[in-house]
Amino acid sequence: MTFDASGRLPEAFLTPGGSSFMDFLAGHAPDLLPGRRSLGTGDLSKDVPHGTTIVAATFSGGVVMAGDRRATMGNIIAQRDIEKVFPADEYSCVGIAGSAGLAVEMVRLFQVELEHYEKLEGTTLSLDGKANRLSALIRGNLAMAMQGLAVVPLFAGYDEHLKGGRIFSYDPTGGRYEEQAFHSVGSGSLFARGALKKLYREDLSATECVTAAIQSLYDAADDDSATGGPDMARRIFPVVGVVTSDGYQRMPEDEVGAIVDSVVAARLQRPDGPAAPLS
Repeated sequence: MTFDASGRLPEAFLTPGGSSFMDFLAGHAPDLLPGRRSLGTGDLSKDVPHGTTIVAATFSGGVVMAGDRRATMGNIIAQRDIEKVFPADEYSCVGIAGSAGLAVEMVRLFQVELEHYEKLEGTTLSLDGKANRLSALIRGNLAMAMQGLAVVPLFAGYDEHLKGGRIFSYDPTGGRYEEQAFHSVGSGSLFARGALKKLYREDLSATECVTAAIQSLYDAADDDSATGGPDMARRIFPVVGVVTSDGYQRMPEDEVGAIVDSVVAARLQRPDGPAAPLS
């Protein structure tokens, strides 16, 4: 960072040209933007850890997001306790799937972008506005996505105008899509979404919604080798975030552990999980 002769930051750094941190960064340090980097040629996807399955589901008071803890590098388990669910701001959260390092960096940039806007404007962005900002970040990563380093997050939050939770999914080009009731991304998403189709109900309580999400992650781990199931020996459980009118809260580890214990105990009796009613 450059300082003037008096040791102070230049005036341009103290007078942002707009409410977007991304625009400010583009004007003063464009090389830090994801889309401005050059990585050479070739597919790099097998050389970096990848995060996998994230699920989200709405309930009457908000939305739940949960992610498994495994990161893989090819056929190797790169990390057993990676965290993939983060608060974006006070009333929203984001889960990461794809190239883990780039995804975490993108989340941090997204958090700063939302905080920057709030400090300058004196108010928070609408949930749609937050979803659009994340879309722009993903679009800026397109060059690296073409080399196998894609980041495909899942975004969710509490909408104060609609008084409920909303979920947004994305594609590697930055396309934004609002999902209804529940959604999942990552390598185990097909199996997790199939489980949620059978378990989800509109009248679920917050605890029941968390239980359904953990059940779906268990099913994903059962069929997808890149998704990590509950590690009972090490007591490593999914990260669960709950967003309501009171804001984002990460569910305490002991509460998640209690739900996991009940799910695993039931699976010992019925390995394929609970049966959904036919009507």
